[in-house]
Amino acid sequence: MKTSTAARAGQYAALLAYLVFLAFPFLWLVSTAFKPPRELGSLHPTWIPEDPTLANFRQAFDEQPLLHAALNSLLAALGAALIAVVIATPMAYVMARHRSRLTRAATGWVVVSQAFPFVLLIIPLFLVLKNLRLINSVPGLVMVYVVWSLPFALWMLAGYVRAVPVELEEAAAVDGAGRLRTLVSVTAPLLAPGIVATALFAFITAWNEFFFALVLLKTPEKQTLPVVLTHFIGAEGVADLGPLAAAAFLATLPSLVVFAVIQRRITGGMLAGAVKN
Repeated sequence: MKTSTAARAGQYAALLAYLVFLAFPFLWLVSTAFKPPRELGSLHPTWIPEDPTLANFRQAFDEQPLLHAALNSLLAALGAALIAVVIATPMAYVMARHRSRLTRAATGWVVVSQAFPFVLLIIPLFLVLKNLRLINSVPGLVMVYVVWSLPFALWMLAGYVRAVPVELEEAAAVDGAGRLRTLVSVTAPLLAPGIVATALFAFITAWNEFFFALVLLKTPEKQTLPVVLTHFIGAEGVADLGPLAAAAFLATLPSLVVFAVIQRRITGGMLAGAVKN
């Protein structure tokens, strides 16, 4: 009993340390966003601003088109998440339910493709988008994000499909439901947590992505929020720290809000209500 209690205490201590490690950059970012220039240059920085101010936020909006860039990021992220889920869901079902050498090879390729570095993909993608006349456009960026997030979304959804008992579909077939009715009425509702989690992954990946947006978007009115954040760094590499922290804090909020809204959907029991009466 003492060993079990000590092990549990150690687990909680490790979890607390990990949470502190994850929260430190965000808390320091929030603190910096509300500090006046005098405190930002202090040799003895403090966690809580002594004289909190909103001047950094006003300056950030005055210097850069943050709202327009956020709209571009939102359109790209939502479009990529929606398209990736629509494409990945039926493909994942086939991969999970119809096991063969082809599906195993496809699964292996999905995993291997995630190891490709961005720099190997940018030139072929640039040439393809140039031929399609989609360079410097949000739809072109959405296409790139879908291609990039689709392999992991497919692999992720396939795992959720395998967790759905085949017996539920067989029971529906015995009751006279056809294949389409079974997929729509039985399988799809049970996959809702997986679909939401996959959509969240695709959204956050696209919202935070920087490299593709930097290369493919040239004009300021088409740039996304991560690219616009770099404009707070001068030509000599000196960052305008206060406005940069304020803008970065605002750029972080949508991901936190989206996760907070749908986290119940993700953590909810996947097979809740799956008992056949």
